[in-house]
Amino acid sequence: MTSTPTTHALPLSRRRGLVLGAFGLALGLGTGQVAAQTFPNKPLRLLVGYSAGGAVDAMARLLAQGLSAELGQQVVVDNRAGASGLIAAEAVSRSAADGYTLLLGESGLLIASHLQPGQRLDPLKSFAPVAGLFTTPLMIVANNDFPARNPKELVAALKARPGLYSYATSGLGTVHHLGFEMLKGQSNTFVVHIPYRGAAQIVPDVMSGQVPLGVVSATAGITQSKAGRLRALAMMSPVKLAGAEDVAPLSDALPGFNVAPRLVLLAPLGTPANIVDTLNTAVRNVLAKPETTRAANAQGAVPAYLSSSDLGPDLARESAQWAELIKTQKISIQ
Repeated sequence: MTSTPTTHALPLSRRRGLVLGAFGLALGLGTGQVAAQTFPNKPLRLLVGYSAGGAVDAMARLLAQGLSAELGQQVVVDNRAGASGLIAAEAVSRSAADGYTLLLGESGLLIASHLQPGQRLDPLKSFAPVAGLFTTPLMIVANNDFPARNPKELVAALKARPGLYSYATSGLGTVHHLGFEMLKGQSNTFVVHIPYRGAAQIVPDVMSGQVPLGVVSATAGITQSKAGRLRALAMMSPVKLAGAEDVAPLSDALPGFNVAPRLVLLAPLGTPANIVDTLNTAVRNVLAKPETTRAANAQGAVPAYLSSSDLGPDLARESAQWAELIKTQKISIQ
């Protein structure tokens, strides 16, 4: 039986190598722990996949301001518009996993992963979930001559005249588009989709009667409906938004219906858990402040905090929901 030699029995050069290796390992571990304990010690970047001045950018800047105060370091918003948010997402996925480069992700990123199967980025596998942030409720609006005033009457009107009506959204593959397709699937109705290049012209065209229905942000619908220029028919999610309390949710007609774009905070895969925890705590504190809720509501958003441990499974659930809808409704962006 051969015994394992002790360290003292090893040659001097080998013993020195083992000692130096152990010292290096301890030093490396200590450095990592110190880095985590001192995080953050420099400014952070928050990448956004949409242009400055839009609704998503506004929420990014609200979050960045709050996080800067919580973390004691500046959080700089970096707009990388294009490809349904994929350009910004790919940039973050390739960044160092140290917590200093973050992504303001949104539901469109999950949808794009199913509608653009050739892309290399998998939003569920390329990031460390940090926190759920906001939802941005959507509203179905109609021309004042449309024969419905609430969700139940809307579904009844669509059922009574299949193919007669059309609806406008801000583009193919958006949550606005897929949300109405979900409505069609659950109500077994047929309505023609008219994709616009952005949302700016939808409200005027609904008001003029050029298109009878539109899916728009709640804030865009509230202003014109209160002025009597169009009719707010339904909220696409049951959440209550200041100013739209009297608009019934679509779930009144289709139980369980709940569709709203949501914003989440993501970090590169491999970001240390203690840094993720630090960021998550800072987000929770920002979203808990009444002034954050008021500022978010003014932009048509609602705080929707989720812990990092809850966010991962929830993103997987949402992704599977979009994948099933795209399959059953035969949705394509070609």
